[in-house]
Order: sequence, then structure tokens, then C-alpha cells
Amino acid sequence: MLRTSQVLLSRGTPFLQSSGAQRPILRFDGEAFRLKRTGELIRALLVLRLCAWPPLVAYGLTLLSWSRRLLGSRLSGALLRASVYGQFVAGETTPEVQGSVQKLQELGLRPLLAVPIEEEPGTDQGGEAWYEGNLNAMLHCVDLSCGPPGSLPSQPVLMQLRVTALASAQLCKELTLRLKEPGTAKELSPERFADTMESGQDLWISSLSSEQNQHLKASLSRFHRVAQYARNRGVRLLVDAEYTFLNPALTLFVSSLAVRWNCREEADGDGAPWVWNTYQAYLKDTYERLNQAAEAAEQKGLGFGVKLVRGAYLETEQALAQHKGTAAPTQPDYEATCRSYSRCLELMLGHVCRWGPRCQLMIASHNEESVHQAVKRMSDLGIPPDGAVCFGQLLGMCDHVSLALGRAGYAIYKSIPYGSLDEVIPYLLRRAQENRSVLQGARREQELLTQELLRRLSRRP
Repeated sequence: MLRTSQVLLSRGTPFLQSSGAQRPILRFDGEAFRLKRTGELIRALLVLRLCAWPPLVAYGLTLLSWSRRLLGSRLSGALLRASVYGQFVAGETTPEVQGSVQKLQELGLRPLLAVPIEEEPGTDQGGEAWYEGNLNAMLHCVDLSCGPPGSLPSQPVLMQLRVTALASAQLCKELTLRLKEPGTAKELSPERFADTMESGQDLWISSLSSEQNQHLKASLSRFHRVAQYARNRGVRLLVDAEYTFLNPALTLFVSSLAVRWNCREEADGDGAPWVWNTYQAYLKDTYERLNQAAEAAEQKGLGFGVKLVRGAYLETEQALAQHKGTAAPTQPDYEATCRSYSRCLELMLGHVCRWGPRCQLMIASHNEESVHQAVKRMSDLGIPPDGAVCFGQLLGMCDHVSLALGRAGYAIYKSIPYGSLDEVIPYLLRRAQENRSVLQGARREQELLTQELLRRLSRRP
């Protein structure tokens, strides 16, 4: 694969064209697929078409169960590894993950490892022992993100973190309800939580039971241990957003970590943040919350890191609002979400331009228009392609955009889950259900894959 990449680079095939100014114009025309093997193209085309089929996404777990009954676990597992697992997952063992990461790096892409562990609201995962096991998995993810022992990463290292792997969804829900009440600023302040994280002292929240307060203390300790270990290894943490009835509590945890780890005392020479939060553009209040969070970080002298996404829980959020008889917190449709994303993108690029490296942004989008907008504005504002702004996309999705960005010199990360079939497949099915619009909108990628396969079959140059 590396040799193929070098050959294509030596050909000088343009992934971008100069417009006479400094700004490159990226072309997402599928030329980048020439970097992939024929087998990879066939698998990608088949898997993307399967994932765009609504019944498969909606009844994935049921179909998986029937597959194991009819074919047996071994044959069913082999089919999954050759298809969905192979397309979207880095592997199970450390050598498999490291091999997948190396292949990405050879193509100019960067890894963003993600442990496929989370607690779905309303489920009971087994108490503190389950969360402590997840903590160990997160620490191992930090080690994997750093690469093989003795290696020195030449690029910023990032990894994803889900709060509900280390704290119960019920606790997050209770804290979110408490945060909505007046007069909670002092009791539920990030500074107070940060002190508890570091000191290990008891923290008592009046609205929580004794058991919940103990779980909160243990959860804060887990967050602190992950952040401390990641900081020592030079890995930056990107905390995922989840449902709206959990997000205020998640933001409280992230803000608490930021107080400790995004301060000037912990910053390297450029002052870049170590803990980032995720903002979902499909929520109506995202622009205002994003602006307020940026202003608060600047006032406190903290670094500010943001992963900007469109959001993946649109249908669920609208159904919950309808069930409660309340107004939906989301934008009314995809077009409105795109407008919101564009506004938030402009806001954050402006902050990056003014703050410099202390403000960092990941543009996590599979939308070509959003990527073009970002590239244009980065050039207009003088933001370098490999600096405080990076791009993020899912492994196995939108590769024609990822590869073009990487070859043009932009920092592009691929979100990479890893683990066993039993761990990852349910996680992938949940992500597929949340990202139905993305999967069903991958028609252009399917067309480009088909064109490249036909070109190879016809032996055209």
C-alpha cells in the first residue's frame, strides 16, 4: 500500500488545483481511491450498500442472532470480519490495531482510537466493577494511541472518550436535572469538581442519595486518572457528546477536567488544550452555548478544544420530545442543521484565528460542502492546514474526502473503534442507527467506488 501511495504521489496527479492565490481547491472526485487495493474497494462498496438498507440497520441485532443460529458462531463471525468489521474496525489485538494504524499513516491519515464501551440509558451494567474495568480499557487506549513502545509520535495524538463508560447514565441524568434548577452554580461548579478530582475528598450534592454521591466521587476519580495518564503520555482527550438529557452533566465533567488540565500550568509551549468537548450543531442552542463556553475559557485563561459534529441522535431526540409533549431541542431538518453547522464553524475558525494554538478545532463532518467551507475560510484567515484545525471522519466512511485532505497536507483523523466482535458489533449497530442519514447519503462515495472498479476492470490508465 505504501508503494502504491508513493507511485501515485510521483505521478503528480492533482488532488487540488491552484486558483492563482494561496488557497487550494480540493477535488473530491474519487482519484484518491487509486490508493486502495481492489479487494478493499469491493468490500467498501458492498458494505456501504448494505448499511444504506434501512431494515439491516433497524433490525441488525436480530439478524445477527439469526445468523449465528443458522450459520454457527464461527462462520457468522468470519463473514462479519470480512465485511462490516473489516470495513469499520481496526482489529481486536494490539498488533492488529497497530497494523491498521500504520496503513492509515502511510496514506497520510491519523488515528483517533475509540473504545467501544458506553452505558445505554436505562440499563444496569453491573456496578463500580464494570466502570473500573472500563477505566483500564481507557488507559490501554492511551497506550495504543501512543504507538509501539519506543516510538516518538511526530503528530498530535488524540483519542475519544465517552463519559458513560466511566459514570452511570442515571447519575448524569440526575445531575442534568439539578443543573437546570436555580442556585446550583456553587454546589455544581467545575472548580469544586476539579478540587474533588485531585484531592479525593468527599463531595456531597444535596439532591443525590448517599450511594449516588459515592458513585460521583468514584467517577470523578476515574476521569482524573484517565486525564492524568493521557497528559503524561502526550495524548489529548476528545469527550463525546450524547443525549440532551445527559449533555449538561457531561459538559460539567469536561469543564472540571479543563480547569485542571487546560490551564497554563499544564500547557506545552503552544498552550493547546488537553481535554476537548463535543458540540452538536443539530441542537438549537449550540451556537450560543459554544460562544459562551469560548468566552468563559478565555476569561479563565484556559485552552479551548472543540470537536464540532452535526449530531447523531436526531430521531431519538424528536421522539422523546413528542412523547413528553415538549418542543424538540433539535433543528427541524437536515438543511437547518447544515446552516447551524456553518455558523458554528465560522464562529470557531474566528476564535482559532484570534487565539492561536490555545483554541483547537476538529471539523468532524462527512459533508463535502462543510469541508470546502472550512478549507476556504482557513485560507482566508491564514490558518495553516496542519495546525490548530483538523478534520475528523469515521473509519471506512468518506475515504475519497479523507484521502484527498491528507494528500493535500491537512490534518485528518479517522475515528477507529477496536475490540472483539461481541464488543464492537453492537456498538457499530448503535452508531449506524444514529447515523442513518450519513449512511444513506453515501451514494456519491458508492458511485466513485464503482467508477474506480470499472476503470480497473477495463484496464484504463
